[in-house]
Amino acid sequence: MTSTWEPTAAGVLRLPSGRLVRGRGLRHPLPEGPLPTFALYLLGRRPPAVDWEHRWVRWPDFWLPSDRGAAAEAFRQAWARAESERVEVACGGGRGRTGTALACLAVLDGVPGDRAVAYVREHYDSHAVETPWQRRFVALFDRS
Repeated sequence: MTSTWEPTAAGVLRLPSGRLVRGRGLRHPLPEGPLPTFALYLLGRRPPAVDWEHRWVRWPDFWLPSDRGAAAEAFRQAWARAESERVEVACGGGRGRTGTALACLAVLDGVPGDRAVAYVREHYDSHAVETPWQRRFVALFDRS
């Protein structure tokens, strides 16, 4: 069994259930400490190679996922794995796309869609979820 993140580690968001997920920007150096066991990369082009299991969701900067169904499936996978694994969610800067995905994970964890952006801004990054259409995407995200 793999352990999860340290709750106080940089970029780690604690969801209401206690699941821990690390958000980060890929343009920044990899944080010191344990490596992810699974990562969800939200980028307009294929992510660089890594030594851990990962999934790529095509998602241009400042926009929405190219395939919303695939993104929802990836969010559900990341949320489920975060119960017992070190899950990382990352985009280029670690705020817009990463914040949007983290807010969708919060919805999956029981946070109402109209409160999920505020939850992520309070507990992860005050500038997370950068565009009005990303906020709307979260508000309308279906947890079922």
